[in-house]
Parts: sequence; structure tokens; C-alpha cells
Amino acid sequence: MTISTRTNFLRFHNGEQSVLQFSNEEYEQRLSGLRRIMAEHNIDSVVFSSMHNIAYYSGFLYCAFGRPYACVVTATESVTISAGIDAGQPWRRCHGDNITYTDWTRDNYWRAIESVTGSGQLIAYERDHMTLLQLDKLNHFLKPADIIDVSDLTMQQRMHKSPAEIELIKHGAAVADVGGFAIRDAIKIGTREIDVAMAGRDAMELEIAKRFPDAEYRDTWVWFQSGLNTDGAHNPVTSRKLEHGDILSLNTFPMISGYYTALERTLFVGEADDASMKVWEANIGAHELGISLIKSGATCSGITAEINDFFAERDLLQYRSFGYGHSFGVLSHYYGREAGLELREDIDTALVPGMVVSMEPMLTIPDGQAAAGGYREHDILVVGEDSSENITKYPYGPEFNVVPV
Repeated sequence: MTISTRTNFLRFHNGEQSVLQFSNEEYEQRLSGLRRIMAEHNIDSVVFSSMHNIAYYSGFLYCAFGRPYACVVTATESVTISAGIDAGQPWRRCHGDNITYTDWTRDNYWRAIESVTGSGQLIAYERDHMTLLQLDKLNHFLKPADIIDVSDLTMQQRMHKSPAEIELIKHGAAVADVGGFAIRDAIKIGTREIDVAMAGRDAMELEIAKRFPDAEYRDTWVWFQSGLNTDGAHNPVTSRKLEHGDILSLNTFPMISGYYTALERTLFVGEADDASMKVWEANIGAHELGISLIKSGATCSGITAEINDFFAERDLLQYRSFGYGHSFGVLSHYYGREAGLELREDIDTALVPGMVVSMEPMLTIPDGQAAAGGYREHDILVVGEDSSENITKYPYGPEFNVVPV
């Protein structure tokens, strides 16, 4: 289609639609679940603006770069709204319709949305994502009869994984293991953190491409930390060189069509001293306890309380860094979080079959003390009717992860 006039928006359906990560039936099931929510709350249209919800309901994962994106869902339509800079790619990689807005006039984004929603309707939006600036524009352009926040309701839907999602997450866990083994092989005295991290990332990206030849590839990453840099779970990679006796944190994060999985392990270069071994083994004990507690009917707060007691009995609770696990699905360090399914004291959600959660206790011993460093193990579990399946296969503990050099 040739753009011959300075239009505000258009349907630039360039080429044929790509093979998406999930089937059309899978996306229609998700939309049907959303439309049940809409019917229960008399919602006319939902305007999604977040990467995770747009990807969940349409398959399209946008790259914002300062521009807004949307997925508008009505009782009969599902339409992604994308910027002209992306041309036909959003159409090719989404389920449903797509409208491209131009930047020839300010706020064409909202004019494109209004072409789907109409004005004077009950509009649902994501309060935890939309800025005050964009909310003002929503009210100005859509002139809604009323607005309602749908972020918590959609999060509740996303927390329950379909069989197709669980299958993808299992592939992701296996890819994370591939990255873990590549990292272990790259550990040498004098090697930089960044060199080790790149080995793991490259191995995972090659594995993803082998398993999913029709996917798009972006955002897979590794955090590999050593020494003092292990104190935080999300510390960036540096050029520090590994030394004999260093504590290490291995963290692999394959990204497959917006879906994040992870592997995290404590390792040591050459040897671990007695004080470090004591803390490490205590954290492993908490990890194994936590794995045993993840089952249908258990609550996030109840699991947390039992692990807290375990650490308190060993005078280690004060070194706990964060909650003990979280949900998996459409998320990454850039976007998304199913905050209602985190293993913390203030979350009382009960686990049910079809949920996928991590178990990842971490202790941080401050610099200057014996055993200083961050200790963390991380496995992914799929909650079933009678038990939970641990889909992480890379070994944890000193037998495999004190790396000879």
C-alpha cells in the first residue's frame, strides 16, 4: 500500500503474517477470557498500553523508543496500534488487526485508538502502566463515559498458564540450562565477567534459534557476577577478572517471544572456604525446603513464613535479600510482573495447578565479614494437581559448582 496523503493513521498490512509463537486458537482463548472480564464489568473497550499485556493478547512485542503502542480489544475486535517507524512488522507479528499511526500530526496515536473504541464508552486501561499525561489524552480524545482499571484483573488471568504456555516455559528452562553449562565451561582465573556472560548468552541464542526457527530473537541476557558484585541479584556485568576462591553468581535469562525463564546458581572458583560453605549449604537447605513447599493449596505468605523460620533458626534471616520466588510468563527486566504471585509475606495468593513459580532464596553477607558475598539458587516449578514439576535441570551445590581451575 502506498502512502499518498498525509493521513493520521492507516492499515499498512505489508506482506503476509508470520508464524506466531502460539496458535490463533491460543490467542482467541485469551481474548475470550478477557471478554468475559469485560462483560462482567460492562466494559466496552480495553486499551492496553503495556508490553506484557499487548504481547499476551496479540503476540506483538513492541519496541517503544519513546513512542506509545496499544492493543485495543472490543467485544468483536482486537487491534494493535503501532508507530509508522515499524512499518508492517507489527501487522506481520500480531494476532488480529493492526493500525499504523503516523507522526505527521501530534496525538495520531489517540486518533487511531478512537477509530476503534468510538467516544462516550466505558473504557478500561492499565493504571499501573499509563502515565498521567497519556491518561489526560485518553480522557480528551475518547471522552469516556467512565474508566476502569483492568491491570489487576488481567494479571489474574495471566497467572494461570495454558498448556501451550507451560510447554514454551519448559523449553525456556532447558535453554537456560544450556547457558548455565556454557558459563561453567568458560570460568577460568583471569577471565572477565563480561567474557563469561557472553559465552552463556551466545549459547542460549543459538539454542533458541534451533528450537524455534520461526521466532524473533532479542533480549536474551546473562548476569554473571563475581566477588563483591554478587551482593545484588540484578547487578550488571563488569570487566572484573576472576580470582581463585571467588564467589560467583550465574544468572541466565533466555527470552522467547516475550517469555522469560531463568537459571541462577552460586559457584566458586577453585575452592570455597569453610565459612562460605556453611552459608552456602544453609541457603541450599532453604532452597530444598522451598521446593518441597510449592504445591497446590499452599499460599505465598505461608511458604515465605516457613523459609523465614528456617533462616531464623540459623541466625541468617537478617541476610535475606528479597522474596523467595515469583511467577513466570510474559515478563522481563524491561516489563511485566505478576505481582500477585510473589513468595513474600504480604502476598496471600494460593497456588493452583497451572501456575508456574520460581524458588530462589538469596542471602547476602556484607563485605568484610566471613563468607562475604551473595548466595542464590533458582529453580522453576510447574504446579500440578498432586505435586509440582521442577523443570530446572542444571545441578546446584558444591559438588558441581566449585569449579576446578
